Amino acid sequence: MKLVRFGAPNQEKPGILAPDGTLRDLSGILSDLTPDYLGPEALDKLGRMDHSILPVVEGSVRFGVPCAGIQKIIAVGLNYSDHAAEAGMAIPKEPILFSKSITSLNGPNDDVVIPRDSTKVDWEVELGVVIGKRAKSVPESEAMEYVAGYCLANDVSERELQLERGGGQWLKGKSLDTFCPVGPWLVTCDEVEDPHDLGAWLDVNGVRRQSGNTGTMIFRVPYLVHYISQFITLTPGDLIITGTPPGVGMGMKPPAFLDHGDLMELGIDGLGVQRQKIVREA
Repeated sequence: MKLVRFGAPNQEKPGILAPDGTLRDLSGILSDLTPDYLGPEALDKLGRMDHSILPVVEGSVRFGVPCAGIQKIIAVGLNYSDHAAEAGMAIPKEPILFSKSITSLNGPNDDVVIPRDSTKVDWEVELGVVIGKRAKSVPESEAMEYVAGYCLANDVSERELQLERGGGQWLKGKSLDTFCPVGPWLVTCDEVEDPHDLGAWLDVNGVRRQSGNTGTMIFRVPYLVHYISQFITLTPGDLIITGTPPGVGMGMKPPAFLDHGDLMELGIDGLGVQRQKIVREA
């Protein structure tokens, strides 16, 4: 299934993309797409519904973050071997973890607002993993049982705050409001044959900047769920963003960053496309 939330900000309704490609309104079945509906039984029930009886949503719509009530965003740094090389950093022996604030969440096509004096805002297309049930110290062999599905994410980053003024941690440069666009869809696992064989790309103003494949991940999805759950209890709706392929702005020679009016477009095979305009804070 491809599950969505659509409508004006803070007024989103749950929806589903039916097999015929139409957007169908789920609000008569559930009030919102929350973590309560991400467990295996709830997803199975939604999947077995006759989607043809649901109301069709006509016209163009705004998509919101595809799951309401996300409690944690856990990100993985330097998780692509080719990205680590362009950053001039060693391949990590264990996953590098950091968090992004919940207030960084943003609709997939909403504006990304950058600080007034910022000059080093960067882009990062990433595969997102959405947790479906509580995970604590899970074995790697069982880790996929805890995954509800996948989504597209953009780990927007302010490199000065992250690397020059971060004090040795990345939270500040990663957590600005609007710096985590997610969606348009939450795609359940049955529709993703292999999460480690997905093409990922990102354009800035129509120029391809990132082009990679999730197959070059250093630490793969089952290991990440297993590893993170050793330290942090994962709960339904938690979002893990799994790192970015090469082509980020700070790796260019000379480095290139985003400014007011720039347009980012990005996508991952089977997970949809995002478009965000950069707007400088007034």
